[in-house]
Amino acid sequence: MSRLGTAYLRALQAIGKRLDTGTNVFERDWDVLVVLDACRADALRSVAPDTDLIGTVESMRSVGSSSSEWLENTFPGHPETSRTVMVTGNTWTDRYVDAESFAALDEVWKYAWDEDLGTVPARAVTDRAISMARERDPDRLVVHYMQPHHPFVPDPLAEDDGMVRNSDHSNPTNPWVALRRGEITTDRVWDAYEATLRHVLEAVGTLVDNVTGRVAITADHGNLFGEWGLYGHPMHLPLAAVLTVPWAETRGNGRTTYSPELVPPEPLPVSRVYGADDDQSRLDALGYR
Repeated sequence: MSRLGTAYLRALQAIGKRLDTGTNVFERDWDVLVVLDACRADALRSVAPDTDLIGTVESMRSVGSSSSEWLENTFPGHPETSRTVMVTGNTWTDRYVDAESFAALDEVWKYAWDEDLGTVPARAVTDRAISMARERDPDRLVVHYMQPHHPFVPDPLAEDDGMVRNSDHSNPTNPWVALRRGEITTDRVWDAYEATLRHVLEAVGTLVDNVTGRVAITADHGNLFGEWGLYGHPMHLPLAAVLTVPWAETRGNGRTTYSPELVPPEPLPVSRVYGADDDQSRLDALGYR
């Protein structure tokens, strides 16, 4: 990106840092919160008729335009965190939340990463979420899937080398850089994005069948497909396309028909670095240099 383009992005981020925006998910009523990483509200609304999992898809404004920002603005210091179990495939928990502040934090990405896919499989997150629901019976359960965030699982792109299995940096070979450079069409990426959303909703359906209570489906942030000349989801952007996230509700069926197979290793891998500055590395990975 040109110096002018980078300056433009920085100016938008400066505005975003000063704005007090968004709704904390704890302000809403739910027993199980399903977080679909980088899921746009319009995308979920588009695929909802293809599944009997959910009906009406509403929207809300997120507290961040990136996972790290959403985590930092949702959990630290919030009294509900202490009675919440979180099961997550998102690597940014290693930097932006304190494991000890939760009733339990299961970082599935630390032991169920699929090198071939370049991400955490949705089924692995479902397995652990059902196990934790049955074993812990938590007041609140957060289940954070990595899909529909790239890499796109059922319809992978040649222009995508997947995610990096740590939060030190991101992989610069990804769809958003390819889109910005004109190396791939928006329609091609959108089709793969929607296919991945349908894929993860199958795993969410298994979860909903095997938990009880009110289940809400939302996202940490959306994703830019060229709006305002930007792509992906850089931090601190005050733009509707990346801050507008879905909100849909259903009820858990409380069945015991599914037997999770994934068991975490003992002891669990531990490596925590709090409050690291990821802003520049995330911009570099999106091609904003």
